[in-house]
Amino acid sequence: MDNVLVLVRHGQSVWNAKNLFTGWKDVDLTELGVEEARRAGATLKAEGMTFDIAFTSALVRAQRTLDLILEELGQTGLETIKDQALNERDYGDLVGHNKEEMAKKVGAEQVHIWRRSFDVAPPGGESLKDTAERTLPYFEAKIMPEVLDGKNVIVSAHGNSLRSIVMKLDNLSEDEVTQLNLATGAPIIYRLNQDGTVAEKTDVAAQAVA
Repeated sequence: MDNVLVLVRHGQSVWNAKNLFTGWKDVDLTELGVEEARRAGATLKAEGMTFDIAFTSALVRAQRTLDLILEELGQTGLETIKDQALNERDYGDLVGHNKEEMAKKVGAEQVHIWRRSFDVAPPGGESLKDTAERTLPYFEAKIMPEVLDGKNVIVSAHGNSLRSIVMKLDNLSEDEVTQLNLATGAPIIYRLNQDGTVAEKTDVAAQAVA
Protein backbone atom coordinates (compact mmCIF):
# COMPACT_ATOMS: atom_id res chain seq x y z
CA MET A 1 0.00 0.00 0.00
CA ASP A 2 1.57 3.25 -1.17
CA ASN A 3 1.30 6.82 0.10
CA VAL A 4 0.73 5.74 3.69
CA LEU A 5 0.99 8.17 6.60
CA VAL A 6 0.66 7.00 10.18
CA LEU A 7 0.21 9.52 12.99
CA VAL A 8 0.63 8.46 16.59
CA ARG A 9 0.47 10.53 19.75
CA HIS A 10 3.13 9.51 22.28
CA GLY A 11 2.22 7.12 25.09
CA GLN A 12 1.23 8.45 28.50
CA SER A 13 3.96 10.66 29.97
CA VAL A 14 4.89 11.17 33.61
CA TRP A 15 3.23 14.59 33.59
CA ASN A 16 0.13 13.26 31.78
CA ALA A 17 -0.28 10.90 34.71
CA LYS A 18 0.05 13.79 37.17
CA ASN A 19 -2.41 15.95 35.18
CA LEU A 20 0.18 18.68 34.68
CA PHE A 21 0.49 21.09 31.77
CA THR A 22 3.55 19.72 29.94
CA GLY A 23 4.18 21.62 26.71
CA TRP A 24 7.89 21.64 25.84
CA LYS A 25 8.97 20.22 29.21
CA ASP A 26 10.98 17.12 28.34
CA VAL A 27 9.47 14.33 30.44
CA ASP A 28 9.61 10.58 29.88
CA LEU A 29 6.93 7.93 29.49
CA THR A 30 5.25 6.13 32.37
CA GLU A 31 5.13 2.33 32.46
CA LEU A 32 1.64 2.60 30.97
CA GLY A 33 3.04 4.88 28.26
CA VAL A 34 5.64 2.26 27.38
CA GLU A 35 2.87 -0.37 27.18
CA GLU A 36 0.79 1.94 24.96
CA ALA A 37 3.72 2.47 22.61
CA ARG A 38 4.44 -1.25 22.39
CA ARG A 39 0.75 -1.93 21.78
CA ALA A 40 0.76 0.64 18.97
CA GLY A 41 3.70 -1.17 17.40
CA ALA A 42 1.94 -4.53 17.72
CA THR A 43 -1.20 -3.06 16.13
CA LEU A 44 0.76 -1.73 13.17
CA LYS A 45 2.56 -5.06 12.82
CA ALA A 46 -0.81 -6.83 12.75
CA GLU A 47 -1.83 -4.44 9.94
CA GLY A 48 1.25 -5.56 8.01
CA MET A 49 2.84 -2.12 8.20
CA THR A 50 6.49 -1.35 7.60
CA PHE A 51 7.97 2.12 7.16
CA ASP A 52 10.50 3.83 4.91
CA ILE A 53 11.13 6.91 7.07
CA ALA A 54 10.04 8.31 10.45
CA PHE A 55 9.55 11.79 11.84
CA THR A 56 9.31 12.82 15.48
CA SER A 57 9.65 15.87 17.70
CA ALA A 58 12.61 17.10 19.72
CA LEU A 59 11.01 15.73 22.91
CA VAL A 60 11.90 12.40 24.48
CA ARG A 61 8.36 11.15 25.08
CA ALA A 62 7.62 11.18 21.34
CA GLN A 63 11.06 9.82 20.44
CA ARG A 64 10.82 6.95 22.91
CA THR A 65 7.32 6.09 21.70
CA LEU A 66 8.67 5.87 18.16
CA ASP A 67 11.63 3.75 19.27
CA LEU A 68 9.30 1.27 21.01
CA ILE A 69 7.00 1.08 17.99
CA LEU A 70 9.92 0.43 15.66
CA GLU A 71 11.25 -2.19 18.06
CA GLU A 72 7.95 -4.06 17.80
CA LEU A 73 8.15 -3.81 14.01
CA GLY A 74 11.76 -4.97 13.86
CA GLN A 75 12.79 -1.66 12.26
CA THR A 76 15.07 -0.16 14.91
CA GLY A 77 17.52 1.21 12.32
CA LEU A 78 14.91 3.20 10.39
CA GLU A 79 15.93 6.68 9.20
CA THR A 80 14.39 9.10 11.71
CA ILE A 81 14.19 12.88 11.44
CA LYS A 82 13.66 14.89 14.64
CA ASP A 83 12.42 18.46 14.56
CA GLN A 84 10.95 20.84 17.12
CA ALA A 85 8.37 21.91 14.54
CA LEU A 86 6.53 18.77 15.68
CA ASN A 87 6.82 19.63 19.38
CA GLU A 88 3.79 19.88 21.61
CA ARG A 89 2.08 23.24 21.98
CA ASP A 90 3.98 25.50 24.38
CA TYR A 91 1.75 26.12 27.41
CA GLY A 92 3.93 28.99 28.60
CA ASP A 93 3.29 30.06 32.20
CA LEU A 94 0.98 27.06 32.75
CA VAL A 95 3.78 24.49 32.35
CA GLY A 96 4.22 22.41 35.49
CA HIS A 97 0.87 23.46 36.99
CA ASN A 98 -1.85 20.94 37.78
CA LYS A 99 -4.86 21.42 35.49
CA GLU A 100 -7.46 20.99 38.24
CA GLU A 101 -5.65 23.32 40.64
CA MET A 102 -5.32 25.92 37.90
CA ALA A 103 -9.07 25.66 37.26
CA LYS A 104 -9.72 26.39 40.94
CA LYS A 105 -7.32 29.32 40.84
CA VAL A 106 -8.48 31.14 37.68
CA GLY A 107 -11.78 29.39 36.92
CA ALA A 108 -12.64 26.28 34.94
CA GLU A 109 -13.96 28.35 32.04
CA GLN A 110 -10.67 30.22 31.63
CA VAL A 111 -8.66 26.99 31.68
CA HIS A 112 -11.06 25.50 29.14
CA ILE A 113 -10.53 28.53 26.87
CA TRP A 114 -6.76 28.20 27.16
CA ARG A 115 -6.88 24.48 26.42
CA ARG A 116 -9.62 24.27 23.80
CA SER A 117 -10.01 27.53 21.93
CA PHE A 118 -8.32 27.75 18.56
CA ASP A 119 -6.66 31.15 18.78
CA VAL A 120 -6.40 32.08 22.49
CA ALA A 121 -2.94 31.43 23.91
CA PRO A 122 -2.18 30.88 27.60
CA PRO A 123 0.13 33.53 29.13
CA GLY A 124 3.58 33.19 27.56
CA GLY A 125 2.54 30.25 25.41
CA GLU A 126 1.05 29.17 22.08
CA SER A 127 -2.53 28.83 20.92
CA LEU A 128 -3.54 25.88 18.75
CA LYS A 129 -3.43 28.32 15.84
CA ASP A 130 0.18 29.21 16.72
CA THR A 131 1.05 25.51 16.90
CA ALA A 132 -0.53 24.89 13.49
CA GLU A 133 1.44 27.78 12.00
CA ARG A 134 4.62 26.08 13.24
CA THR A 135 3.72 22.47 12.44
CA LEU A 136 1.88 22.64 9.10
CA PRO A 137 4.60 24.33 7.00
CA TYR A 138 7.02 21.65 8.18
CA PHE A 139 4.49 18.91 7.45
CA GLU A 140 3.85 20.25 3.95
CA ALA A 141 7.53 20.84 3.13
CA LYS A 142 9.16 17.77 4.69
CA ILE A 143 6.65 15.02 5.46
CA MET A 144 4.01 15.20 2.72
CA PRO A 145 6.56 14.96 -0.14
CA GLU A 146 7.87 11.69 1.32
CA VAL A 147 4.35 10.26 1.47
CA LEU A 148 3.52 11.37 -2.07
CA ASP A 149 6.78 9.81 -3.25
CA GLY A 150 5.17 6.47 -2.44
CA LYS A 151 6.78 5.95 0.93
CA ASN A 152 5.24 4.66 4.14
CA VAL A 153 5.81 7.38 6.73
CA ILE A 154 5.25 7.35 10.49
CA VAL A 155 5.04 10.50 12.63
CA SER A 156 5.30 10.20 16.41
CA ALA A 157 4.41 13.50 18.00
CA HIS A 158 1.97 15.22 20.37
CA GLY A 159 -1.71 15.91 20.88
CA ASN A 160 -1.67 19.46 19.55
CA SER A 161 0.92 19.20 16.78
CA LEU A 162 -0.95 16.15 15.46
CA ARG A 163 -4.32 17.89 15.80
CA SER A 164 -2.94 20.51 13.41
CA ILE A 165 -2.07 17.84 10.85
CA VAL A 166 -5.40 16.02 11.25
CA MET A 167 -7.18 19.38 10.85
CA LYS A 168 -5.58 19.77 7.43
CA LEU A 169 -6.03 16.18 6.27
CA ASP A 170 -9.64 15.87 7.45
CA ASN A 171 -10.61 19.43 6.43
CA LEU A 172 -11.80 20.26 9.94
CA SER A 173 -13.04 23.72 10.85
CA GLU A 174 -11.55 25.69 13.73
CA ASP A 175 -14.54 24.68 15.87
CA GLU A 176 -14.27 21.02 14.89
CA VAL A 177 -10.57 20.74 15.67
CA THR A 178 -11.06 22.16 19.17
CA GLN A 179 -13.33 19.15 19.89
CA LEU A 180 -10.78 16.65 18.59
CA ASN A 181 -9.09 14.43 21.15
CA LEU A 182 -6.27 12.10 20.14
CA ALA A 183 -5.73 9.07 22.36
CA THR A 184 -2.21 8.29 23.56
CA GLY A 185 -0.51 5.45 21.71
CA ALA A 186 -3.32 4.95 19.18
CA PRO A 187 -2.18 5.06 15.53
CA ILE A 188 -4.22 6.81 12.85
CA ILE A 189 -3.49 5.31 9.44
CA TYR A 190 -4.01 7.43 6.32
CA ARG A 191 -3.64 6.47 2.68
CA LEU A 192 -3.36 9.58 0.54
CA ASN A 193 -4.19 10.27 -3.07
CA GLN A 194 -1.47 11.74 -5.27
CA ASP A 195 -2.95 15.23 -4.79
CA GLY A 196 -2.59 14.91 -1.01
CA THR A 197 -6.26 14.30 -0.28
CA VAL A 198 -7.31 11.38 1.92
CA ALA A 199 -8.25 8.17 0.12
CA GLU A 200 -8.69 6.10 3.25
CA LYS A 201 -8.44 6.59 7.01
CA THR A 202 -8.29 4.01 9.79
CA ASP A 203 -8.53 5.30 13.36
CA VAL A 204 -7.29 2.52 15.61
CA ALA A 205 -8.64 4.20 18.77
CA ALA A 206 -12.12 4.50 17.27
CA GLN A 207 -12.01 0.83 16.21
CA ALA A 208 -11.04 -0.18 19.75
CA VAL A 209 -13.97 1.78 21.21
CA ALA A 210 -16.38 0.28 18.69
